[in-house]
Amino acid sequence: MPKPYPKEFRDDVVRVARNREPGVHLKQIAADFGISESCLTNWMKTADVEDGVKPGTTAVENAELREAKKRIRLLEQENEVLRRAAAYLSQANLPKMMYPLVRELAVDGIPVTVTCRVLKIARQPYYRWLAQPVNDAELEQAYRANALFDAHRDDPEFGYRFLVDEAREAGESMAERTAWRICSQLGWWSVFGKPKRGKAKRPGPPVHDDLCAVVDEQGRVRHEFTADAPNELWVTDITEHWTGEGKLYVCAIKDVYSNRIVGYSISDRMKSRLAVAALSNAIARRGDVAGCIVHSDRGSQFRSRKFVHALHRHGMVGSMGRVGAAGDNAAMESFFSLLQKNVLDRQAWATREELRIAIVTWIERTYHRRRRQAALGRLTPIEYETIMTTPATQAA
Repeated sequence: MPKPYPKEFRDDVVRVARNREPGVHLKQIAADFGISESCLTNWMKTADVEDGVKPGTTAVENAELREAKKRIRLLEQENEVLRRAAAYLSQANLPKMMYPLVRELAVDGIPVTVTCRVLKIARQPYYRWLAQPVNDAELEQAYRANALFDAHRDDPEFGYRFLVDEAREAGESMAERTAWRICSQLGWWSVFGKPKRGKAKRPGPPVHDDLCAVVDEQGRVRHEFTADAPNELWVTDITEHWTGEGKLYVCAIKDVYSNRIVGYSISDRMKSRLAVAALSNAIARRGDVAGCIVHSDRGSQFRSRKFVHALHRHGMVGSMGRVGAAGDNAAMESFFSLLQKNVLDRQAWATREELRIAIVTWIERTYHRRRRQAALGRLTPIEYETIMTTPATQAA
């Protein structure tokens, strides 16, 4: 069964189809993007329903219905927690400890997160209690933590020195250093904490080794961007361009084997989710990518926790170049240079939507299917993959 196309790709195709010039048929647009005409027609019908042009149930309405059901289920769980907690605390012979009740409710199918939120207790101490029996030292620290948490909840502006006094009034005496350690571990800080520092002038340390670097006989570092099969080495980067509405950012991922742009994402903000969306789109298009090396620069988007987790989740390997060395990612810089000359600098773009349509049209119609490359034997990226790979390994 073929893999579904990414949502961002479908939206871009619909935009191009809606803004097509007179005399251009849907069949031609479908061929330019490598899809069938019936597929494009279905996407446009779905988009009409989403935009309210045609009657039907939109994805937003379905999401609202699912959210309502989820909220009802959550309210039922919260009511069950309150009912069981009232019965639990009414028994005088039981200790004043809620963790056993949390465990019982978890066995009955009520999430620990819901129970802790309703009972207003922290989850971290509960999981520590669940992992090993509670000794006297841990029990003492738990009482101290509860006293500090109660004081912090009542007065969030208090620092740990003031929390010590409040805890002492509640019957839990401790040293200031002990209070600082407990508050530091659990993240209970005063709302009037230290001011945030400005942005660092230099990029942060790499989260991956440079797997594309090669040292020659003279000791100079150079990079080799070669691959013997699809999904062996990908390169990625982010570029930006001004429009009349502000900047538009493009994150693209290129397969070095065929120079095909296997995934891209376009947004008006340069956040980590831009890189994560481009990676997700590439994975959805290419299928099995375990072991693939993804090379990038040291941008914060590629060093973010979300992007690193996405790589690990799919069994991919990260690679990063040096600071201020454009040649370390030359394979991707060459593509953005073409994009700059063929699209971005061709005219002044009034809106982000207008530039977005131009970018995706050039990538899918011109770069992938019409622009022949000398490095590929005068073939286009699509032709090269079709000829050089077997049908079983061809990308969607």
